[in-house]
Amino acid sequence: MELYFPTDLGERLAYCSAAFTALIGLIAMFAPGYTYRFLKLQVREGRPEAYAEGRSVGGFYLGFGLVAILLAQPMIYLALGASFAVAAFGRILSMMSDRGSVIVSMLLLVVQAILAALPLLYGLGYI
Repeated sequence: MELYFPTDLGERLAYCSAAFTALIGLIAMFAPGYTYRFLKLQVREGRPEAYAEGRSVGGFYLGFGLVAILLAQPMIYLALGASFAVAAFGRILSMMSDRGSVIVSMLLLVVQAILAALPLLYGLGYI
C-alpha cells in the first residue's frame, strides 16, 4: 500500500470526501464533548457512556475514511458514498418526524449529501 494523492479529478474528489470523513472521525473520537456541543446534544452528568458512544462513532468514521484513502478502490468509494447517502436519508426522515434544530440539520444534510455525491459519482464513473 502506498499513500498518494490522486491525479484524476473524480478520484481526487472522492479522496477529499474520504479525507474529510477521517477528519470528522478524528475530531469526534478525541473531542466528543465539542462534537456534542456542535450538534446541540446534551450529555447528562454522571453518564460517561455517551462519550464512549461518540468516540466509537468517531473511530468508525476515522477507520472508514482511512481505509478508503489507503486502498483507493472504486468499490470502497462506492461503499463510502452509499453510507453517507443512507445517512442523509435518515437525516431527512429525522427532520420530517422529529422536532430538532432545523438549521443544524439542514447544514449537516448538505454536508452529508456532498460527502455522498463525490465518491458515488466517481465510483459509478460519472466523473
